[in-house]
Amino acid sequence: MLVFSLAVIIGLIILIWSADKFVEGAVATALNLGMTPMLVGLTIVAFGTSAPELIVSGMAALEGASTLAVGNAFGSNIANIALVLGVTTLISAIPIKLGILKIELPILLIATALATIVIIDGLLDFNDGLILIGILLISLIALAKLSSSSSELPEEVQDNEPMAQTKAITILVGSIAALILSSRMLVWGASGIASSLGISDLIIGLTIVAIGTSLPELAASIASALKGHHDLALGNIIGSNLFNLLAVLAIPALIAPPFIEQANLIRDYGFMFTLTFGLALVCFINHLFKREKIGKLAGTVMLSSYIIYLFVLYQDSASTIA
Repeated sequence: MLVFSLAVIIGLIILIWSADKFVEGAVATALNLGMTPMLVGLTIVAFGTSAPELIVSGMAALEGASTLAVGNAFGSNIANIALVLGVTTLISAIPIKLGILKIELPILLIATALATIVIIDGLLDFNDGLILIGILLISLIALAKLSSSSSELPEEVQDNEPMAQTKAITILVGSIAALILSSRMLVWGASGIASSLGISDLIIGLTIVAIGTSLPELAASIASALKGHHDLALGNIIGSNLFNLLAVLAIPALIAPPFIEQANLIRDYGFMFTLTFGLALVCFINHLFKREKIGKLAGTVMLSSYIIYLFVLYQDSASTIA
């Protein structure tokens, strides 16, 4: 048990560090190759923030733990909204940009509705994976088209320092290798903990792995809030959740199609679905009443709902063990 726990801790530390380096190397490489900052933000940065979830999901599927990958996708989206945004709003209210209301949120809502139709039967097969990837590509194209006139750029490409292409590629390749190694350690440790405790890989994916892979977003959001530079926090979470829902969830479907019990689908995907549309409702209502920020009340509700959700998971896992 101790060995598995150490593997998870060390794996998470390396995973978080290598994900940050991956974004740094990928952004520099893309800019050196002539990509526009906006396109870099919509593709590479968005992909990079979900890199931990993507790599972990792939490794889990390859090692026969596809339900862990599914739990990682659902759990990361839940943690991003209820934990990351919840904690951030308690530090400082999060501004709601008009572009988010007109572009990012509607695209996320449409993608979530379409994904629901795909996975509602509980079986994620190869064709479902292709459909999810197709929805992702359409969403990215829509974002690129609709955001072309926007002046808001991700923090990673604002005032980006030039980097020699050789150095950029070295960082990129090295970070990918570290991502793969650390994700393998994390999956091995997480699966080992699940077996030792007699609980499902899905529960581990929803909790330990999901919270761990969401730590970069949590740390970045808290740091930005403390500095008063968290204007892009909401947009970053929406982009990350879009990738988690469509790309991370598609990986196990393409590699080792899992079956999700209806009870788990209702509990976990249902909670994620409710949080997503609840967040949109809060944003649109605030905008309607000229309150252009998500405040402490909404943040308290988000964080409280997450604590209740974790308690429900604990109760379900305890009954399973018994």
